Amino acid sequence: MLMSKKLNPGQPGTKRLVSQYGGRLMCVRYHYAAAQGKRFKTVELIIEESPWQPPARPFEDDEIVAIRIELNEIHWRNRVKMAGGKWNPNRKLWEIPYGQVRKLGLTERIQPSNLSDNGKLAEPPRQQNVSDNGKLEVSVRGK
Repeated sequence: MLMSKKLNPGQPGTKRLVSQYGGRLMCVRYHYAAAQGKRFKTVELIIEESPWQPPARPFEDDEIVAIRIELNEIHWRNRVKMAGGKWNPNRKLWEIPYGQVRKLGLTERIQPSNLSDNGKLAEPPRQQNVSDNGKLEVSVRGK
């Protein structure tokens, strides 16, 4: 069966149905069955209305989230890199903006994290200095 037309309320071909169903009418469709030589007219009606709130997004699009990509998933690793993801060797996770994770379809891979509400690392950043004797010293700010 082929659908050939979809009409919104108020368009020609819907006047009688608008008067019959009023504001409950969402659309009128015409279906054609070539084998039967028939045309069918269907309507879409609102039968119930109730309050609804769309679910809140878990993160803002620019918020950094951590995702797990397995070692053998080279294709995904490359796609995450191209989308701006950064490897965090301490956590062994990729960190990438949530909007990119959503676009890649990887939201189920988001890991619990120690990121703060603003998408920044909650732990203090490490500061690296080279001492006079040439050795690398690592310190954590605020400690």
